[in-house]
Amino acid sequence: MQYSVQIYISNPINIRIPKVHPKNYLCILFPKSDIFMRKILTASFLAITILLVSYHCVSTDSSYSRVAPGMWRGVLELEKFQMAAGGKDSVVILYDQFKPGELPFNFEVKYVDETHFYLEIMNGSERIRLDSVQYGRDRTQARDTMNVWFPEYASYLHAEIRGGVMRGEWVVTTKENYRIPFYAYSGRGYRFTNLQEKPLRDLSGNWATLFGIEKDASEHEKAIGEFKQNGNHLEGTFRTETGDYRFLEGTVQGRKFWLSCFDGAHAYLFSGSIKGDSLQGEFRSGHKYQTLWTAWLDPSFKLAEADSMTQVKPNAKISFSVKNPAGQELTFPSAQFDNKIKIFTVMGTWCPNCRDEQIFLRDFLKENPEIAKEISVVGFSFERFKDPAQANAHILEYKQKLGIPFEIVYAETSSKEEAAKFFPALDKVMAFPTMMILDKQNQVRRVHTGFDGPATSKYADFKKEFSKLMEDLRD
Repeated sequence: MQYSVQIYISNPINIRIPKVHPKNYLCILFPKSDIFMRKILTASFLAITILLVSYHCVSTDSSYSRVAPGMWRGVLELEKFQMAAGGKDSVVILYDQFKPGELPFNFEVKYVDETHFYLEIMNGSERIRLDSVQYGRDRTQARDTMNVWFPEYASYLHAEIRGGVMRGEWVVTTKENYRIPFYAYSGRGYRFTNLQEKPLRDLSGNWATLFGIEKDASEHEKAIGEFKQNGNHLEGTFRTETGDYRFLEGTVQGRKFWLSCFDGAHAYLFSGSIKGDSLQGEFRSGHKYQTLWTAWLDPSFKLAEADSMTQVKPNAKISFSVKNPAGQELTFPSAQFDNKIKIFTVMGTWCPNCRDEQIFLRDFLKENPEIAKEISVVGFSFERFKDPAQANAHILEYKQKLGIPFEIVYAETSSKEEAAKFFPALDKVMAFPTMMILDKQNQVRRVHTGFDGPATSKYADFKKEFSKLMEDLRD
């Protein structure tokens, strides 16, 4: 977009602004005063440049009839912010753009034609396309409204729209009264801030991490923070022993840093400070869960092996009898599984790590059609829906949305205890997902806890190991 900049010098009581297109002109008014004129005129061009760059202005098509196309900056208000009284400093200036308890994320509105559009949420290198958009007019409020659905997770964003501003809430339908206030502004491409305060250090690398440090040592959760920093920009994730925190994106400003992720299932906000060779921070998941964490550089720090955390009890055998969403009986052992490699996964449609695992299995079967003929996959979904009929309907929608070619069946409600009851041959179930791999003789060859998804450094290694195991089990 090209801007015409016009500076008007006038007495305050005699200001006349020309009628120009607001997207293409930036108008600056100054009082007629010789005292300030030179300094103001010199500084104004610099201010204009900073203003345009800071808002990451992008060219938009004025022909849209609904939501403004292009970049938006969304914010989930995990808590309302009140600024303490006091003089402004760099921290306060930073909070002019984002505030404690606010979780920012970016999305783009893209039009397919003059009236149909979709949203694309951005978390680092991840792009989440949202096609399920309901747009209408609230006659009681005389405002345009929009619902944007995350079908896999049974959640949605509701927003009232006025020009380049949205205000509404994020609603998770499978949780009781789970609503988080939401707002967004168009034309803003930054996530946390566009400030560029020099970082105290480069955080790139692997950081040994403990979550829950405010609790007893027995309750600490081990993790490894994998970060990549470029200037002020920070991306990465945390790998834990039961999964990862997916694609995080944020900024480093001086000794402070922030990371966030919003994907329709979870809302993650990490904040922290650099303390010498260690990091100290807070982690928030949604508006209810908070914990403290610390991290340090330690190449010898290891997580538990994913294939060793859950075991099959001595002399126990995997078995089940369950109905699929169509009401057909699915039983193991049975003839339909004979001479097949079996992959049974404990999952939930509400679980992003499970989604990563299901997509991995889908793609593996598609990319390896010869091996796929010898593999039988079943996902056992432990759902937040209390009504089994509603759970089965959602599972069918989930399968269709993701293009899953194998069976996913409703097992029970979403708890590890219910999963352990469903598979009593396992000594415990520690995480969603948990993958059981059985050979053609029905012997359990591997029980894999959690899933290191595409946001982690371990994903490529897992793909290679899985492919090799499938080849070995064909014999």
